[in-house]
Amino acid sequence: MKLPSRLSSLPHRSAPTLLELDLTRGLLESPASTPLEAIQARRVTVLRSVVDTLRKAATDDSVGGLVAHIGRTQPTLAQSSELRAAIQDFRRHGKSAVCWSESYGEMGPGNVAYHLATAFEEIWLQPTGDVGLTGVVAQAVFVRDALDKLGIDPQIGQRHEYKSAANTFLESTMTEPHREMAERLVESAMQTICADIAAARGISVDAVRAAVDRAPLSAQEALDRGLVDRLGYRDEVYGDLRGRLGARSGARLGARSRDVRLRYVERYGKGLAASTYRMGASGRKKSVVAVVQATGGIHLGRSSGRSPASGPTVGSDTVGAVLRAAGDDDHVKAVVLRIDSPGGSYLASDAIRREILRLRRCGTPVVASMASVAASGGYYIAMPADVVVASPGTLTGSIGVLAGKQVLRDALARIGVQRESVASGAYAEMFSTQRPFSDIEWERLEEWLDRIYADFTTKAANDRSMDVEALREVAKGRVWTGADAVELGLVDQLGTLPDAVDLACARAGVTRADVAVHTVPKPGMLDRLRPAENSDAPAAASVAQIGVGAPALEHLLNALGLPGGGVLTMPVHWQLG
Repeated sequence: MKLPSRLSSLPHRSAPTLLELDLTRGLLESPASTPLEAIQARRVTVLRSVVDTLRKAATDDSVGGLVAHIGRTQPTLAQSSELRAAIQDFRRHGKSAVCWSESYGEMGPGNVAYHLATAFEEIWLQPTGDVGLTGVVAQAVFVRDALDKLGIDPQIGQRHEYKSAANTFLESTMTEPHREMAERLVESAMQTICADIAAARGISVDAVRAAVDRAPLSAQEALDRGLVDRLGYRDEVYGDLRGRLGARSGARLGARSRDVRLRYVERYGKGLAASTYRMGASGRKKSVVAVVQATGGIHLGRSSGRSPASGPTVGSDTVGAVLRAAGDDDHVKAVVLRIDSPGGSYLASDAIRREILRLRRCGTPVVASMASVAASGGYYIAMPADVVVASPGTLTGSIGVLAGKQVLRDALARIGVQRESVASGAYAEMFSTQRPFSDIEWERLEEWLDRIYADFTTKAANDRSMDVEALREVAKGRVWTGADAVELGLVDQLGTLPDAVDLACARAGVTRADVAVHTVPKPGMLDRLRPAENSDAPAAASVAQIGVGAPALEHLLNALGLPGGGVLTMPVHWQLG
């Protein structure tokens, strides 16, 4: 159901502020964790900062409204859901909210971009633009035939049939389980998109489906179908909105427009008075809900920051130190673990799970908040939380394991490269890329995969209070959307990060208004430079500089679908778009 219009009923006030949200530069899930990373990402919008800022701006009488520019770079469906919730809350406080775009998909899909747009009170579209509500597609790439031509022999084991990342190398087409999983993911995502659009635009789901089957839609056709409200260019959007927000009634339009103050959401957010929380600091009076970020591939050692060649990573030593420090801090009443990870190392994931269980046993509630992806190892570190929250579009589950190698001997021989080795030990060359697994080696690999899968599923069943056989029916390496995961018991409820914070407060027995929410760790400059006293010290939780902890090669292997990042990895072997 559409929220009522606020543009014509806004009270007149002196020099109202119009916030600008520029989404054309992309959207980051987590804030910068190192100074260098902060410099590199200084012009990119951070999802959590936008959500927090809009929540504060909603109760600021000086803020009259929000205008957003949605560009070619689409957020994920989970990110769109987070932003939609924040924008709708902003509107419920009597603020205007308008979005515009040159095109919601230019000669291509714009499903999520338009999904986000429908959270706004008014949707503007350039007269020459389109609404690319064309429907969701799952794409998978298969390179088995190319590997055969190159003389590369892929030898990868997986548990079980839905752990389809290995199919990229083992198959030439989708297997039946792979296709079944992809079809359900596509349909679940489409159901979420259509239901949200229908509710926001005040039309039926059938009408949305009919538009999907007709799209891409021209600007005029989108207007006729009620999918957009007005056609116009940027100057017309801003001129109309600023005029309506003008403070002095009776003044000519141009004067009123000049009275409106225009500020980026990020700049407005930095100007808000806020306390800075640093683990280990003294003198705080307010209770704290600590948000611990787990973004990127999971590995042993320390987390690393972003670099041009890779994203951030989740190091078990870093996250463990953060959780221990939170548990030792009397001001921290609860922890929200924010996960945006396809997984990685089994050992690192298990170490983090242990720290979460330890923290809970010490009396600190833990709520897991899933972002765009929390699968395989990412699900492993979510499952022990008191409550698990996901977005309808979150990709999660993938409770499975894969491991193996690519035999490159024949491929290298074709270009004149020969290798010889001398080894001592029956299995010293088991993972050598120069020869296939022997029968006994393959048997050992299969035993190893069975052991890890049994451990994963047993712990998942225990953490989720499910019968292990029932858990294994929905495991098998299968990826689910958050909407389906709730129905299956893998996730407790759908919601956003603020919802997870509210749940953490409830678990801790504190009210939301009485706590401060802070991302941890927030080490000062001296903490970054000074060696930690021990592994329990807050300084031990600082993020390593870029390039430390996760080699660029591992990121490349993960991008190609190879299990280089760990056996609990869900490589990006297909895309939804």
